[in-house]
This record gives sequence, C-alpha cells and structure tokens, in this order.
Amino acid sequence: MISKVGVLGAGQMGNGIAHVFAQFGYQVVLFDIASSQLEKAVVTIKKNLERQAKKEIIEESLVAETMSRITTTESMDDLADVDFAIEAVTEKEELKLDIFRKLDGIVKADAYLASNTSSIPITKIAAVTERPEKVIGMHFMNPVPVMTLVEVIRGHATSDETFDVTSALVAKLTKEQAVSQDYPGFIVNRILMPMINEAAFALYEGIATAEDIDKGMKLGTNQPMGPLTLADFIGLDTCLAIMEVLYEGFKDPKYRPCPLLVKMVNAGYMGRKSGRGFHVYE
Repeated sequence: MISKVGVLGAGQMGNGIAHVFAQFGYQVVLFDIASSQLEKAVVTIKKNLERQAKKEIIEESLVAETMSRITTTESMDDLADVDFAIEAVTEKEELKLDIFRKLDGIVKADAYLASNTSSIPITKIAAVTERPEKVIGMHFMNPVPVMTLVEVIRGHATSDETFDVTSALVAKLTKEQAVSQDYPGFIVNRILMPMINEAAFALYEGIATAEDIDKGMKLGTNQPMGPLTLADFIGLDTCLAIMEVLYEGFKDPKYRPCPLLVKMVNAGYMGRKSGRGFHVYE
C-alpha cells in the first residue's frame, strides 16, 4: 500500500506533484538540493491551495491539512522509507540517470520509482537501477493541480504490478491516464513539440510575427494559447531539450530543432521564467 511519497525536484513540476499527492492524503517528502527552491515551493503550494479554496474547489480546512503532510529536505537519504518516489528534475538525461542510481541505493527494496520525464526513455532510466521492473514513467501535465492528464509509460522491464500500482495512484488523484509505449516524446510531446518547433520555424523564416502566429493557432484551431506562448510557458530550454531527444532518438530530420530556438536558449531567453522568450514578460 502506498502511503508515503517522495518527490525529487521542487521546481514547477515537482511542487505541483507534491501538492496533489498531499492534497489527496499522502505523506510527501519533497527533496531538492537548494533550500531556496524548497522555500519557494512551499510558498507556491500554499498559495495554490488558497486559490483552490477561494474558488471553492477544496474546503478551506484542507489548506493547512495538506501543508501539514509535506516535509522538505536537502538530503536524499530522507527518502529512505518512501513507498513511491517520483523524480521531477530538469530534463537532462545524465542528471536523471545519476539521480536514479543514487535513489535506487537509498529507498527500500519494495519501493517503486517513477520519472516525470517528458521525453527520455524509461527503459534507459530503469537500466541504471537494480529494480527495472519497479520503474515507470509518470508524466504529469503543467500546471499539475489543474491539468487532469497523466501519461503512464512502461519501460521494457516494467512489471504489471508496477503498472497497476501507478494506475491506481492516478485514479486516487482523480486524474486520467493515457498509456504510452516507451519511445521518445511518448504521446503528448511527440505531437506537441514538433508543432511548437514548426511555429518557431514560421517565425524564423519571416512568415508572420510571433503575435500573429499565436493568434492564428489560438483563434483558428481553438487552442487555449498559441504555440509560441505555450513554449514560453513550458520554458524554451525544455522545449529544445525535448526536440533534441526526438531528433537523436529517431534520426529523422523532421525533428531538427529550429535554429532560432537554439539561438534563443543560448542567449538565455527561456520564456516566462527568464522574463523573455518569443514574447516579453514583466
């Protein structure tokens, strides 16, 4: 039975994952190497819970109750007794592999390990552990408390038991799952990122302004936001990292990252989090 969950990484995705697990009754240990990031995450989670209470999505009493279930730590050793651990760090393969190597030696033998990766093969991640059958992909959408989808990705060795436990967790969080085979980009980013990349090419080639590209896709295809605005929201560095995984994984030129996207990331224009991407933010 899963009662205690470890979340590795207290950034945008990690704090959202910690939020929903704590909200639905799980004890959560939130790990990050930076104390400032942990402090920021706690503030963000509380603010988002208060917003939910104000909108009457949750009871007011659930705010303090949820916060009481979350503990933070800068030591991965504090995850030793979790039943289920979810990694949600930056989309860098070597970083994730290193974390799973360490985590595998810390958590108890019957614990399950999941990655929130949006593109890196689960099979490759699982292979660095001594428990590949207990490793699975659990890709939440951003913002986690709002979005209902979780992509569940089975690695080559993922057991039926691990899949069933993960599916049950998705249901407990009142979310819907879409099951993907373990190929680069899975379902959502295999389709979404090439669209964003093509929007960057449209800007790069001077077909239209960023504003008109977004307006065209938003009003013409009924998307909630245009692809360049969405790229800024996701983070241009993350978009580029995923395109590079697709390009490397399939060796198909249709996944070649747009040179403008590469240049913007090199310039430090990461989107909303840096104040500037395809659009400028205050």
